[in-house]
Amino acid sequence: MTPDRIDQTPRPRAYKNFTPRMGVYALRFASTGQVLTDWSPHVEGSLNRLRFQLDAGLYPDKDIQRRWTADGPDAFGLEVLDELAYDPARPADHDYSAELTELEALHREHLHLPQRPRNARGLR
Repeated sequence: MTPDRIDQTPRPRAYKNFTPRMGVYALRFASTGQVLTDWSPHVEGSLNRLRFQLDAGLYPDKDIQRRWTADGPDAFGLEVLDELAYDPARPADHDYSAELTELEALHREHLHLPQRPRNARGLR
């Protein structure tokens, strides 16, 4: 075996054992103080997607994209507000969307933001 093969064998095992972090995240506008929140069952992936879309000029909300392009990434803050732990008593394929929606509502209340209407889109 070559050294490259030996180095690659642990990667599939690490991927299989990977459990994404669930949680609530926010995009903060430093210039206006505006805060937008959302939740995700894979919060790091959502933040990476959001950052990529904004950097590439592909974000669907044109107002947010315009501000990002004009002010630059340093004028914004992307952060994880809170995480939700997996419940070992629940099945592995349990849908945590109701719990994540409730967690986001608590953070929106804490930040004095209006509650999101039902089925309204967040930063997704």
